[in-house]
Amino acid sequence: STANAPEDDALNRYSRTERTTYSRYSRDANSSGGSVASNALEKRIDELERELAKERQENVRLMKMTQDKEELIGKLKEEIDLLNR
Repeated sequence: STANAPEDDALNRYSRTERTTYSRYSRDANSSGGSVASNALEKRIDELERELAKERQENVRLMKMTQDKEELIGKLKEEIDLLNR
């Protein structure tokens, strides 16, 4: 389970509130520039955040699969050693 610790940290590195706060500040800074462009950027940011969350979930799933397979390999090696004796 220690192999997943860095990944868990990566998932929690940027909380939703931090991202929302950042979006809020950028929105305030861009309010004089054009709400249409900033609205499109906010939508794109939200889309990219959702995509990133999916990728992180997939990464966690793949890490778990890798860990499970490594454990199975270790067990099979032990069994082979026992059979060879």
